[in-house]
Order: sequence, then C-alpha cells, then structure tokens
Amino acid sequence: MEKFEKLFSYGTLQQDGVQLATFGRKLESTADELNGYKLGLLEIDDPAVVATSGKTHHPIISRSGSDADTVSGSVLLVTPEELQQADQYEVAAYRRHSITLASGTVAWAYVDARDIQRDVD
Repeated sequence: MEKFEKLFSYGTLQQDGVQLATFGRKLESTADELNGYKLGLLEIDDPAVVATSGKTHHPIISRSGSDADTVSGSVLLVTPEELQQADQYEVAAYRRHSITLASGTVAWAYVDARDIQRDVD
C-alpha cells in the first residue's frame, strides 16, 4: 500500500496542467482552509516555472497572526516522491512547512521563506 503525504495548495499546484507537468497525473484533492495566514503575490523569474504555470506571478502565503485571515485551497494527496517533485517546482522564495488546517488536517504547505527565517532568527 502506497503512503501518501498531504499537501495544501492555494495556488498553481491546483491547476491540472501544472499537476500533469509536475507529477504526470491529476491529483486527488479536498477543499480546506488555512487560518492565520494572508495571501500575497510573488513575481516568478524562473522561466521553467512560468512556462509550466502560464503565470508570471504566483500566490504566496505568510503568517498574519489573525485568525480572521483565511486562505482557501485544496489538500492534495501526493506520494513522498511527488512531494520532492513539488519541492523542485517551487522557487526559493517558498519553504515547505507543516501547518494545521481549519479542518484539523495536518499538511505541508509552501509558505513565504521569510516566515521560516524569522522563526530561526
């Protein structure tokens, strides 16, 4: 039996074309939300990522500290190998971080790398 990881996506990894290009298949997903984060936009300068997504700006999330802030997205079921492929797709401004969603589901999410750096400093 194959083990699956949960990956919360609020952006381009929800797109069928990005899933096919990155994982070679469309992923099973469930809608969910993340509280305490706000959505922003990040300019992407990696030509391969822009070509895959068709977008020069991708959403990015950062902690807001307010539970009133909510980001909607999907929980994607990925294999450990596919999680590594997602790591390769995301640019350096994102860091994969474990989060707890509004449903109580614990999942990985790509958050603003500066949030993670603040935790280390």
